Amino acid sequence: MTRPKGWAARGRLRGWGGVTGMAVACAVTASLTLLPLAHGEGSLGGLHTGQGATSAVPAMAEECEDPEASLPASSADGPSIEKIRKRGKLIAGVDQNSFRWGYRNPEAESGTLEGFDIDLVRAIAENILGDRDAVIFRAIPTNQRIAALENDKVDVVVRTMTINCKRAEQVAFSTAYFQAGQQVLAPKKSTITGYDESLKGKRVCTAEGSTAYDALNEKSFGAVFEDEHDDTELDEDQLTVPNQLDCLVRLQLGEVDAVVTDNALAAGQAAQDPAVELKGDKPFTTEYYGVAAKLGADDLVARVNQVLAEYRQGGADSAWMKSYRTWLAEGLPGIKGPPAPKYRSN
Repeated sequence: MTRPKGWAARGRLRGWGGVTGMAVACAVTASLTLLPLAHGEGSLGGLHTGQGATSAVPAMAEECEDPEASLPASSADGPSIEKIRKRGKLIAGVDQNSFRWGYRNPEAESGTLEGFDIDLVRAIAENILGDRDAVIFRAIPTNQRIAALENDKVDVVVRTMTINCKRAEQVAFSTAYFQAGQQVLAPKKSTITGYDESLKGKRVCTAEGSTAYDALNEKSFGAVFEDEHDDTELDEDQLTVPNQLDCLVRLQLGEVDAVVTDNALAAGQAAQDPAVELKGDKPFTTEYYGVAAKLGADDLVARVNQVLAEYRQGGADSAWMKSYRTWLAEGLPGIKGPPAPKYRSN
């Protein structure tokens, strides 16, 4: 993959290149607060191997059994939709640092946000407002995605957010739009071989509030993944950070030995930096990304599901596949289509 201009390494980062310049410039500084970015500009452009058939499952009971099951798709209006229309803009929580998912293109005018997630945001805005550029993007760190919805800072979060039972108690998810999984990212010369015993004693970085942290908390293989402030003079965590890209910066600085994150995100990072690679033959989890909305915003969730239903249609010529080929196919080849949607039965 050709490295974007302007992203060359800056500073003395042990010879690491690629993403370093972008990461140092914006990852840490943009990760600490909810930052309004820009109104939408530009154009609309899991490793599930096929689209499959739609399935319906019983409505969610008190115990979550199938968090990927969402409300049936609908184009009906409701209070959340009307609020967005009255404002005239969709406010979307996104990432601005994840290469090919949501990132600022340094070659584009005004650093336009681009990526797979950004394409989906624009599709939602076009459906609700008739204008794919009617978007206010707000960059939010990993650990603030749920809070941004709960505090009405954004209408939706489209930010490689894994659907799971714990989160489904706090936000409302759409049907899945991508399948990914957790994997280890480490220097090519590292003795780490994957999510296994080779992590013993290694310093492993994760994003706060991420499923990667939860995985290590459940089974760490002896890895060091939590900060001990009693014996450090640093004011900020080195191993648990607001954004997963902050972990890559620490890896490049030699402050950690490995990163655990979604393979979909790590593939983009590895594509930019020739010194790192994904370890292990495949992800050690199966996770689905969904669009998140505030609990109770059923009309918005149903509308997003309608957008996704249309986004998946057309096989190889679908909007989903066009966006995949534009942004992800080089780093994550071989994907034949999006995951099949699951709907809750009434």
